[in-house]
Amino acid sequence: TFETTMQLASAKTGVCLASRRSRVARCTVMASTKASAKITVTRTPPEDKLKALGVRSWPTWGCGVSKFPWTYQETETAYLLEGEVTVTPNGGEPVEIRAGDLCVFPAGMSCTWDVRKPINKHYDFS
Repeated sequence: TFETTMQLASAKTGVCLASRRSRVARCTVMASTKASAKITVTRTPPEDKLKALGVRSWPTWGCGVSKFPWTYQETETAYLLEGEVTVTPNGGEPVEIRAGDLCVFPAGMSCTWDVRKPINKHYDFS
């Protein structure tokens, strides 16, 4: 019927309700546990932990001094080989990451990277 209300849901975009009669959509973005998850940093993890994770076999990525937005589609675990960066989740507190740190960035998180010293890191997406 024309009064049928259709509901579309997406973990990424929220919930939208649309009435065929009114042809007006009302959308509500719902917070998810992924969006509220935080960056975890392990300062100078022991080598046996790095070996257990296989960190040295992960690909590497690097960039120079820069500032840019980023959104994590998947969880990323990274080990900084060199450099310093401040990563600030949207609506969150800045997190300082430097050479020797092992960190995990949660899937769904949007943030700003502020690279203060050129970085090189091993990374793994899961």
